[in-house]
Amino acid sequence: MKARKIVIIPGDGIGPEICEATKNVLRAAGANIDWIVRHAGVSALEKYGEVLPQNTIDAILKHKVAIKGPCTTPIGDGFSSVNVQLRKRLDLYAAVRPVRNLKGIYTRFSNVNIVIIRENTEGLYSGVENVVTPGVVMSMKVATERSCERIARWAFEYAKKRKRKKITVFHKANIMKLSDGLFIRKAREVSKKYKNIEYQEMIIDAGCMKIVQDPAQFDILLLENLYGDVLSDLCAGLVGGLGVVPGANIGNDCAVFEAVHGSAPDISGLKIANPLAIIMSGVMMLNHLADTEGRDDMKKAADKIKQAYDIALSLGETTQDLEGKLNTPEFARVLVQHILKIKN
Repeated sequence: MKARKIVIIPGDGIGPEICEATKNVLRAAGANIDWIVRHAGVSALEKYGEVLPQNTIDAILKHKVAIKGPCTTPIGDGFSSVNVQLRKRLDLYAAVRPVRNLKGIYTRFSNVNIVIIRENTEGLYSGVENVVTPGVVMSMKVATERSCERIARWAFEYAKKRKRKKITVFHKANIMKLSDGLFIRKAREVSKKYKNIEYQEMIIDAGCMKIVQDPAQFDILLLENLYGDVLSDLCAGLVGGLGVVPGANIGNDCAVFEAVHGSAPDISGLKIANPLAIIMSGVMMLNHLADTEGRDDMKKAADKIKQAYDIALSLGETTQDLEGKLNTPEFARVLVQHILKIKN
């Protein structure tokens, strides 16, 4: 098949190293990709004078799909977060974080297989704040029917396609009766159209307790913005941390896949960073292309990579953060070796 043009944003710190490893693994798996390099974060600030240049946005709008390494936003200099800008400017309203146990990574929890779906554009992260009077500030939580309904519909469609059985909404509608009340009301309305998917609501504090008691009881979590941010990291901690969890931000027109961990400038250039999270995000990207564009070649490549890292982890072939001995390019080479042994 013809090469698919995809934007890659190497990012800052360890970003270029793990992105290079990802490109090598995807190439070995047979993903026919023509990479369009664009920049964001400190690396873009130095070159273009802004953390998210228009040429990066334009490239994503043109090619519809991007994969992004971790980007650093300077603190205290008036710059808006790269991630927040991407979500707002591209209307990437669905954040998706699959969280599952991986072979060879041992935690106190087993049978974890949760997908967190987070509304990505509203809530307290709308950034509507003001000073009421000296010493008193107010933050406004924004919820609209349109956004609440579309994220609920997106979640149920995702569940249907992936053959998931249950969606649980965490909320605080007992206190925030209007904003969270609207969120669960629209979720209920949408749920009635999907009779084969169980629908459940849970007050968020009780839900968090139940997650750490037995995460295996949850399938898909549907959450508003702030709750989704917190629960994404909490659930990542159940399976080994942010270094083993992929992420995606998806809208109607574009999708950006990313490693959700930081840029780790303290180990930049040492080639010891674990590229697994962004490689897994690459697998999500390939599956997205298979679903939306019918690219069977991308699906085959995704399956090979997933098999390869499952094999490597089960054999203890991993990086130092997971108690292995491999550096960044060595881990990528190990995955390539396993990929080449997998029959089509």
